[in-house]
Amino acid sequence: MIARGRNPSLSIGISIVVAIVLLAITGPIFFRTDPLAIDLANTLAAPSRAHPFGCDALGRDVLARVLWGARLSLSISVVVVTASLLVGSAIGGAAALAGSRIDNLVMRGVDIVLAFPGILLAIALAAILGPGLVDLAIALTAMGWTGYARIVRGELLTLREREYVLAAETLGATRSRLLIRHLMPAVAGPLAVQATFGVGGIIGAEAALSFLGLGALPPTPSWGNMLDAGRAFLLVAPHLTTAPGLAIGLSILGFNLLGDGIAQKIGHRA
Repeated sequence: MIARGRNPSLSIGISIVVAIVLLAITGPIFFRTDPLAIDLANTLAAPSRAHPFGCDALGRDVLARVLWGARLSLSISVVVVTASLLVGSAIGGAAALAGSRIDNLVMRGVDIVLAFPGILLAIALAAILGPGLVDLAIALTAMGWTGYARIVRGELLTLREREYVLAAETLGATRSRLLIRHLMPAVAGPLAVQATFGVGGIIGAEAALSFLGLGALPPTPSWGNMLDAGRAFLLVAPHLTTAPGLAIGLSILGFNLLGDGIAQKIGHRA
């Protein structure tokens, strides 16, 4: 039985996320095998002491590619979540403070975007923009900002009726000052939860788009294109898909547990 006050989701989530981040940062430093080096003598080599995760169809070390793929996935996720948070917060904050007419107009636009399944919208945008990391980030940001806008708008509509906000308005505070100094700090908790879940979601979306050839292009190591390259050898070399598949699954699990743990922490304090 878990003792009162314990938060296992937070503890496990932090452990997984810290491990993944440390591996992404330090792994390629200590494990210096070139992820792009072709060695046809080791084509589809099974895991061994020299190659712990085996080698792919071109003899490239799978562990090295997984480690470099972690850097790419985390980097893209942080960039996209940061951009989505900034865009969504600005739009949601403006809608909440601008008045009912603009608020309704903005939120109808948000509803239209949300009417499309997120991953399908990202696939459509990525297909229009073309493959590449910059275009991938733009497509994923276009998919992700709406959640932050809804959270900020909903929270601010409640907070703007608080006495300290009304007092600041009475003293002549501008809308931008109200938003930055008095309202946004109070929304930090829900935004942190959304952002943490968002990183896990973007990792999965980036892998899916790269798998479809709409993200990172070979030979750039990406968990998604590693899965795509390995699916042709599932029977003879299952390690080609096992390693990146586990990396994707553990990463999403870690960030989801972390987000759940933060949500529990906020709820407990409230």
